[in-house]
Formats: sequence, structure tokens, C-alpha cells
Amino acid sequence: MATRTRRKVVRSTNKSAPGKRRTTRRASKSNSNLINLVVPLFFMVCIVGCLGFLAFMGYRTVTASDFFEVRKVDVRGASRVPSENIETIVKTLTDRSGVWNADLSAIRERIESMNFVKSVAVSRVLPDGLRVQLTERVPKAPVRIDGADYWVDDEAAVLAPVGKNEIRGPLLAGWDTNRNERSVKANQTRVKMYQKMLEDWRNFDLAKRVKTVNLADLDEPRAIVEDSGTEVYIELGTEDFGKRLQRGIESIANKGATFEGITLVGQNLRLIPRQVANNGK
Repeated sequence: MATRTRRKVVRSTNKSAPGKRRTTRRASKSNSNLINLVVPLFFMVCIVGCLGFLAFMGYRTVTASDFFEVRKVDVRGASRVPSENIETIVKTLTDRSGVWNADLSAIRERIESMNFVKSVAVSRVLPDGLRVQLTERVPKAPVRIDGADYWVDDEAAVLAPVGKNEIRGPLLAGWDTNRNERSVKANQTRVKMYQKMLEDWRNFDLAKRVKTVNLADLDEPRAIVEDSGTEVYIELGTEDFGKRLQRGIESIANKGATFEGITLVGQNLRLIPRQVANNGK
């Protein structure tokens, strides 16, 4: 019997090879897509950055040019504050920056530090101007502080020394020099009372007779007048300042050498002889 040789055919059982090839092709394609996306994006970012830088440099060059140099300063609302001083401040602070880059906050703060300035608004008027709108403080009373006389406003802000030739009216004495909230409110009350007194006295044509108003004690305000070549005080209470001053002047007339002043006892006036006066009463 012939012997038949059987050949065994060995077939590969590795079924994953085609899958690996497909995965490799997908990864390669994905990397290629990523590169195609990133490279153009990178160049776009670079281009935008360069354009931004050029625009910024161009902006700085233009805004710092002579075209925006400050040539006009429009000052409004200045009465007691010299306009020339404000113009000098503005031009000094904008010498290098020009109008466009001017620091408006710094200009405002510098001007607000000046006497009689309450608030300031600063705005640009392109291409070469700035506008300064002032709100000034209004002097309401001349006050004696530490031996010198100063103007104060209705908020009790000390403004500036009283000039020698300024019309001032009666001097307000008894100012509280402390800076706490209580003292400020008390001083504001003093200014308000002083203004009320002047209004009443003008109605009686008596304001010129008063040299000083002592408001150290707000419950016992006093008017200092002159009679017989010497000073006398008249207590006024807290109302009817005109009527009480008039009564006091009539009662002390030609008696100033004998009496220190007049106090109020209820609605009655009491003359205080100089020899028994106690602490000015």
C-alpha cells in the first residue's frame, strides 16, 4: 500500500493584525489633521499679535504727537480762584502726556487742594484742549483761629486768611479747633447761627455796631459792642437776635465805663458792673 504523506496546512490565527493597521492609519490621519489645524492657527495668532503691537505703537505715537498738545485750558466757575493758577497746573501735568493721555484724576486732585475750591470736573476737548469746571466754596464768616483771622464756609472748612482790605463784618470768636466729627458739627452750627444773626441785625440796621460774636457757648451767644470807648458784651439767647441786640445797646448806652455787659435772666436784662464781673460776666 502506498503511503500517502499528509501535509498539514498551518493557518495563521492572528486576527488582530488588520485592526492594528487600521488604528495606525487613523492615528496618522488624526495627527495630520491636528497639524493642519495648529500650524495655521499659530500663524494667525502671530499675525494678530504683530498687528496689535503695530496698532499699539501707532496709537502711542499719534496720541503723543504735537497734534494733541494742550493749547487751550477752558476754566469755568472761577471767581476767587485765579484762572491763571489753574492753567499753570493743567499745563504742568500735561506737558508730556498731551490731551489724549492726560491724567484727569491727578489734575482734579491737584486743583481741589487749592483754597476756595470745593469740587472740580475735568474733561477733554479734543484735539488740543481741556475744560475745568469749578465749584467754589463761598466764605460765610471771618473766624479768629489761634490769633489770626480766616474765612470759613458753611461746612466749617477753613479757606484762607482774611485780607487786610476785605469787607469782613463782625468777627466770629469761639471756634473749636479740634477736627473730630462733633467739633465740625458744632462749628457748622456756629456759622449758621452767625449768618442768622447778621440777617436779623441788618433788618434793624445794627450789624455795624457789632465788633465780635462770641459763640464759644452755643447756648449763650454774645455780641461784643463798643460803648464809652470800651468793649461790652450783650447776651442774645438763641432767638430774636435783632430785638435783643437792640434792647441791649439801648440799655448799655453811655454806661460802658461802668458795666461789663448785659446778661439775660429769662426775658429780662441784667447789667453786670465791672467791679463784680466774673470771667467776663
